[in-house]
Amino acid sequence: MTSRYRTTQAPEGADSPNSLAPRRRTVVKAAAATAVLAAPLVAALPARAALDTPAFLHGTASGDPLPDGILLWTRVTPAADAVPGSGIGPDTEVSWIVATDRALTNVVSRGSVTATAGSDHTVKADIRGLAPATDYWFRFSAGGTDSPVARTRTAPAADATVTGLRFGVVSCANWEAGYFASYRHLVARGDLDAWLHLGDYIYEYGTGEYGTRDTVVRQHAPTHEIITLADYRIRHGKYKTDPDLQALHAKAPVIAIWDDHEFANDSWSGGAENHTEGAEGTWTARQAAAKQAYFEWMPVRPAIAGTTYRRLRFGKLADLSLLDLRSFRSQQVSTGSGSVDDPDRTITGRAQLDWLKAGLKASDTTWRLVGNSVMISPFAIGSLSADLLKPLAKLLGLPQDGLALNTDQWDGYTDDRRELLAHLRSNAIGNTVFLTGDIHMAWANDVPVDAGTYPLSASAATEFVVTSVTSDNLDDLLKVSPGVVSTLAAPVIQLANRHVHWVDTDRHGYGILDITAARAQMDYYVLSDKTQADATSSWERSYRTRSGTQKVERTYDPV
Repeated sequence: MTSRYRTTQAPEGADSPNSLAPRRRTVVKAAAATAVLAAPLVAALPARAALDTPAFLHGTASGDPLPDGILLWTRVTPAADAVPGSGIGPDTEVSWIVATDRALTNVVSRGSVTATAGSDHTVKADIRGLAPATDYWFRFSAGGTDSPVARTRTAPAADATVTGLRFGVVSCANWEAGYFASYRHLVARGDLDAWLHLGDYIYEYGTGEYGTRDTVVRQHAPTHEIITLADYRIRHGKYKTDPDLQALHAKAPVIAIWDDHEFANDSWSGGAENHTEGAEGTWTARQAAAKQAYFEWMPVRPAIAGTTYRRLRFGKLADLSLLDLRSFRSQQVSTGSGSVDDPDRTITGRAQLDWLKAGLKASDTTWRLVGNSVMISPFAIGSLSADLLKPLAKLLGLPQDGLALNTDQWDGYTDDRRELLAHLRSNAIGNTVFLTGDIHMAWANDVPVDAGTYPLSASAATEFVVTSVTSDNLDDLLKVSPGVVSTLAAPVIQLANRHVHWVDTDRHGYGILDITAARAQMDYYVLSDKTQADATSSWERSYRTRSGTQKVERTYDPV
């Protein structure tokens, strides 16, 4: 693979601190016994799991690249019955090796760690002492069995001049709604420095409970809604058996944040829409279980107090602030309550907002990227016709009588947004780009200080929103061909939201973010059919923001 970084300086560490919303259809009454929980996954694993020898059935992965290091991950199955969530299985020594060549002859680092049932037999190795902006290959071994060899890449040195960065960008991958062909197409590119997952890496619902066009394309495990630590471990384990997801993890490092479905739909600091206190235990216990499983199964470094907000740097070209918009937020309110402007309500929490503001102000890179799980740009649905309003309201988690805001997004926490955008303006902080998932639609937006007077007033930043990998959007809900709804709805949405340059309400796919000193560009790619494992991919549109403008413009060629 050709190196895309051009660097000259020594490595330095990263700057890091130490909807679709259906009402619930069932209430899970109790967690099944461990053997019952594990059974669906046992059936889904390759035949090798039947052997009482260690096996790497869930792939290998890397993440959170630093100039001098990378986080490596795998899960070893030490025996046939030691499946995810089982809580059983012997302690197993897992060794790792890192080299500068695919054949693993030029070894630069090696070591070992013990996989235990206490961590669901997942292991991580936080490797340091590597060279910046460099491709590496790695492999795990246990009991005479080797994992496949995987590739990863370090970040550029903090003070290096970097000519370009290229990231894959994805969100919202519902196993039951389709196949992860988007991941396969990202693998095929061969030109990614890393890939960003902006949330909803897994979904918590029971089989058939989360919009799948009334058809479950493929069944996840366990089949009931996940609540306990064993449940979350099994669901993560099921996702990690997907061959396209495994291939992408083996091709480039991931930079991931969580959104709500890693926990439960429309989650907040004290609960979730999809959680019944008492019948499903306490929210505190469920949230703790979900977080534990996430950090066990994802190549992500925990930041402050076991959250995912943290910051990575890519030379002088860009830094990336990753937000946790679930752990600290106030409960969502309806727009009719008049509480969306309440300054006591928060989506970030005070400490995280102060951390973000300070980081943006202190940044000396050309671009300030913000990994942002829910849309920050204002969105009013205004005068949409009744036939479009009802499914759109359902998709966004709104009452279906036409209220104008999705209060699970920043629209429900306007004081935090107002403070952040005012901070950008008052400190002349330019080139801030929000990278967003969640909404199952693709958008290219300016982020206005005052949407009501825009474009006569200023834009404080820009935002690229990627659509879902598989999770339902409007064409799925209306059961029509992709593009039909967008043709009707997009002009109306843009008329009511003059900062929105483009919206695609229908398609599934991924984004390619390409950054140079002159511009940040998002290329939007769409799938032919998410329900087909061999779905093709095609370029749909591209938008960019040129340095110094704080505005989005269309460009007619992908990078």
